[in-house]
Amino acid sequence: MALRIDEVLVFVAEDKDGNEGVCAFKDLNGLLLPMVCADRERVESLREMANTIKQRSGLKIKLLKFSKRSLIEEI
Repeated sequence: MALRIDEVLVFVAEDKDGNEGVCAFKDLNGLLLPMVCADRERVESLREMANTIKQRSGLKIKLLKFSKRSLIEEI
C-alpha cells in the first residue's frame, strides 16, 4: 500500500491584528524548519516547541488542518 498525504497540519502563530504565519524553528545546524506535519505523531513531537514559541513570543498558536488535496504541478 502506498503512503499518501491527504491532510497537512500546520502550527500557525496569530498576532493581535489577526495576521497569521507558519511557525518555524532552527535545528542544531541552523536550518529553519517550518512546523508542518502530515500525521498526528509528528504533531505531538512538535507540541512542546509550539508551547515554547507561545511563551517566548506571547502570540496565540493554533493548529490548523488543511485537507483538500489538489495537484498544482508535477516536476
